[in-house]
Amino acid sequence: MKDVIIVGAGIGGISTGIRLLKNGYKVTIIEKEDKIGGKLNQLYDQGYKFDLTASILMTPQIYIELFNYINKDYTNYIELIKLDTMYKVFYNDKSTYEFYSDISKTIKYLENMDTDLSRGYLSFISKSYNKYTISNENFLEKPMEEFNDMVNFNSIKKILKINPVLNSAKYISNYIKDEKLKNYLIFQTMYIGINPYKSSNLYTLIPTISQVYGLWYIKGGMYSYIKALEKVFLEMGGNLHNNTNVKEIIINKDFAKGVVTDKGIFRSNIVICNSDFPYTINNLINKKENKDGYTHEKIKSLNYSCSTFIIYLVLRRKYKNLKVHNIYIGKNFRENIQAAFIGSIPKYPSLYIYCPSRVDSSICKNNEEVLNIILRVPNLSFKEFIWDDKLVKCTRNKVLKTLKNIKGMEDIEENILYESYLTPKDLKDKFNSFYGTAFGIGHNLNQIGYFRPHMKSKSVKNLYFIGSSTHPGNGVSVVINGSKLLVDEIIKNS
Repeated sequence: MKDVIIVGAGIGGISTGIRLLKNGYKVTIIEKEDKIGGKLNQLYDQGYKFDLTASILMTPQIYIELFNYINKDYTNYIELIKLDTMYKVFYNDKSTYEFYSDISKTIKYLENMDTDLSRGYLSFISKSYNKYTISNENFLEKPMEEFNDMVNFNSIKKILKINPVLNSAKYISNYIKDEKLKNYLIFQTMYIGINPYKSSNLYTLIPTISQVYGLWYIKGGMYSYIKALEKVFLEMGGNLHNNTNVKEIIINKDFAKGVVTDKGIFRSNIVICNSDFPYTINNLINKKENKDGYTHEKIKSLNYSCSTFIIYLVLRRKYKNLKVHNIYIGKNFRENIQAAFIGSIPKYPSLYIYCPSRVDSSICKNNEEVLNIILRVPNLSFKEFIWDDKLVKCTRNKVLKTLKNIKGMEDIEENILYESYLTPKDLKDKFNSFYGTAFGIGHNLNQIGYFRPHMKSKSVKNLYFIGSSTHPGNGVSVVINGSKLLVDEIIKNS
């Protein structure tokens, strides 16, 4: 039996650990925090529960597949709820649009406004879904460890077919003329922290797969999935060490042999890093020749995703105009969306508003409302942003002023019972996220597939990586799928 140590109990670490246990490996996960989950975590305070970051579940089959892999019934661990309304969208002119998990309801809704809207939307979904299937089959579900995986005759044909060069905003404009519908779709392409006016139209697959598969909710919030995986991991005989900080990966004659922690040495045959890739390279691997060419200068020069500012609120009354997932499209949309990528906070923010208490009373008291309000902000490479109390308060006030522009929410500030925040500095300090990014290394075309940090070290045998900054990329479902690719690679090389 081979011993495996996994550094970090994020979604990548725990899902990889479960798959390895199923294949007969002995697995130990070492986590520096007192709770597992990494950035997919929970804020629990005064009896209130908040999903710390991720909240949108758009491909339930991927979440379920992990349970199927180990021959367990997922319904014994989590309760999935399909949402009728996928998104409610509020606009700065007080108008609203509504989109449904059932595509036929969405089409009917758009037809009632304008048949051109429904035709354009359906054409966009169809074309983008084709891109998704090609990308998934040829790139996302391949390990991309060899240059030939990305650049060969067949792959080039596929790349030309999906034509990834046009940016998301321009691509959407080819199908959608209505400005409000267009901005709703553009907003979603930004979920992985990229600029939709510059990034590849590949990321139009985000609103597309949301519409194709619908949006779902896990009772208790997204962290319930992490707790379910923790339970499974321990049931299967996995070892978990919380509050243990890894200081160094032990490398002997180009073989990974274990880790040094603040609580002693843990030895193993295989080491997997679910810690942030730039942090791992800079802090856990000592010798330059073991860094696969990722010098400190190269790490700094990579393109990174934006960060996020989140306000967590408990409100003393219900706001029935909200759904679970809501989007607010602010004035001067293009300008306010791009602000996070040029180093400013917009005057008129566009926001994602998560309100799980609309369908789940287990996270708060019956007559109260729980909200996460999320604003994309610059990462910490923009040195002028120091997230002190002054900047937090200023940004908080700007967000609340924006929320008051939503009809029915004019009194939100006077109904606040509880308030907390997450800033880029928190992401850097608590989760070792380089530049305090929310989504790791960016997804521009020269940083995807083979050109993204690999799952397997080239210079150190039995050293592997999993997480948002490595192939296949960020997003909960993408990382879960990545754990499947990684375990296949480990088994192949064992």
